[in-house]
Amino acid sequence: MTLLQKLRPWAAEKVQAYRFAKLRLKGYDIGQGCIIESGINWDLVNPQGVHVGKECLIAHGVTILTHDHCKRVGPKVIDCWRTDTVIGDRCFIAVNAMIMAGVHIGNECVVGAGAVVTKDVPSNCIVAGNPAKIIRKGIKMTKRAEIINWNPNDGFVGTERV
Repeated sequence: MTLLQKLRPWAAEKVQAYRFAKLRLKGYDIGQGCIIESGINWDLVNPQGVHVGKECLIAHGVTILTHDHCKRVGPKVIDCWRTDTVIGDRCFIAVNAMIMAGVHIGNECVVGAGAVVTKDVPSNCIVAGNPAKIIRKGIKMTKRAEIINWNPNDGFVGTERV
């Protein structure tokens, strides 16, 4: 194992810790054990409304909103509907997905790449599309946001296709 291979996990951990500290100082609620890639479009108007559960994986390009269109007068924001947007524990939010304001995503869910989530998602589901629709129920996730009841030979085991 080269020195670079040994240092990489250590450096990644430090970068992630710095990123989380910055987000938490701004008011975002990020659970322990999350992996959050760079390039996330966080809601800047209402950071206190973003709640991400434990052990989630959020990929590059994801947008998380907690408000609707806001009217601005100079630097001041007025006439703005603000709400909480919640992502449960052990969820995987894939590349370029968009989570709209007020949506609650249950525990152990997968949001497909490019999905636009406009409604609440129950726990243990996979959603995809625009607007996002449930395509599978009954999935189980690990602490690393990996699907447990799927394998390359048999596909999904013990789940319900919708």
